[in-house]
Amino acid sequence: MIPLQKLLIIFSILILCIDRVTATTASSDHDYTYFDSGCCNSRAPTTHANASSAIVRSKTPAVSDCAVWSKESVVSDCVIWSKECSGEILRIAKLPETVEWLKGIRRRIHQFPELAFEEFNTSRLIRRELDQMDISYRHPLAKTGIRATIGTGGPPFVAVRADMDALPIQEAVEWEYKSKVAGKMHACGHDAHVAMLLGAARILKTRERHLKGTVVLVFQPAEEAGNGAKRMMGDGALEDVEAIFAVHVSHEHPTSIIGSRPGPLLAGCGFFRAVINGKQGDDGNPQRSVDPVLAASAAVISLQGIVSREANPLDSQVVSVTSFNGGDSLDRIADTVVLGGTFRAFSNTSFYQLLQRIEEVIVEQAGVFRCSATVDFFEKEYTIYPPTVNDEGMYEHVRKVAIDLFGPTNFRVVPPMMGAEDFSFYSQVVPAAFFYIGVRNETLGSVHTGHSPYFMIDEDALPMGAAAHAAIAERYLNERSR
Repeated sequence: MIPLQKLLIIFSILILCIDRVTATTASSDHDYTYFDSGCCNSRAPTTHANASSAIVRSKTPAVSDCAVWSKESVVSDCVIWSKECSGEILRIAKLPETVEWLKGIRRRIHQFPELAFEEFNTSRLIRRELDQMDISYRHPLAKTGIRATIGTGGPPFVAVRADMDALPIQEAVEWEYKSKVAGKMHACGHDAHVAMLLGAARILKTRERHLKGTVVLVFQPAEEAGNGAKRMMGDGALEDVEAIFAVHVSHEHPTSIIGSRPGPLLAGCGFFRAVINGKQGDDGNPQRSVDPVLAASAAVISLQGIVSREANPLDSQVVSVTSFNGGDSLDRIADTVVLGGTFRAFSNTSFYQLLQRIEEVIVEQAGVFRCSATVDFFEKEYTIYPPTVNDEGMYEHVRKVAIDLFGPTNFRVVPPMMGAEDFSFYSQVVPAAFFYIGVRNETLGSVHTGHSPYFMIDEDALPMGAAAHAAIAERYLNERSR
């Protein structure tokens, strides 16, 4: 026989358990308490010092280690990654308040564009948002750049990058949030890239207890003109990082379609400027001159033979002469001609072979016509961008995350493009994957390619890009830890 007193105790425990289950169920679909960071067992945010950078800790209370009773925690604990984990990330990204916040971030940045290494207000906006999310960061890197961290503070470390700079273009799109700065415009979507990465930060912060390592958020200046990636690496942006990912908006694909490919994705790009020196003379007595115009003309023709006669036809390469200046006199032979152009290739071997041959052809053709020549490739100004090559394993990770989030019909294997990106510098150091997110929407007029004064995007891609970033990072850490 069980004593009556023990039966009463057992019955009381059962009643308490039923109450707990009922309370949890009642919280149901509208419980958004996962946005709260306070609870029990708190710890301070983790940072990593850098002698040249300030370490910034949020003024908000310490972050909690305890689980929060919410819809998100009930759905899946994500100890082992499942489709429910992807679905929860997408659900958070598509919440109306998240979408409106993302649009607001992008529009504020769009109205006040800043050129390479001048992104001071953009950087300030990002840091303010990070402070409000209680995310620690280091600043400045590469003058205006930021490295923020979310997670355990320990390995493994995976990075996600967004570029911040605008272009010297006058915006021609008439809309409420048009650029307020004359002659400057976000005509390549970097404002959207920043908004997406901040959106990922917000999602990952709410799911920080699930992170099995550390996510590094890289906000980079000067992609367009100054090779900000190289300077960011010099200041420690990739410290401890073992893989990195980035997205770029694309008008080649409908809104929110994800596209990428393994191997070479974007070409390496370099510029050259050649000065060919001769001897000035009267046009009626050409024998008394050394004509650099003739030498430069021969060089231009010979440069076309590098690709057509020296390169494998299956290995895409480009050499283009885009400027030619031989003076403006109609009755005098100039003493100097300056010509310049660009060259592109999809492999480092082909790229540097082009560089070598461009210099040889110009110098030697000048010599044939008794002139001298020098060729500058602007290497000291860091204007040489190597090819962007996706690591096959990192590409596969992007592909499976995208399919899990958006379905198999919303991922595409894309062809290589002759455009260039300074993300390539990261891909030379650690395994990397670069991918596109579609923003094409004919109804909105979002059809113009980057660097056009009519460039605009479909903002419906913003929450999808944020979800993609967050899922790529969290799932990488999850699967890397197994």
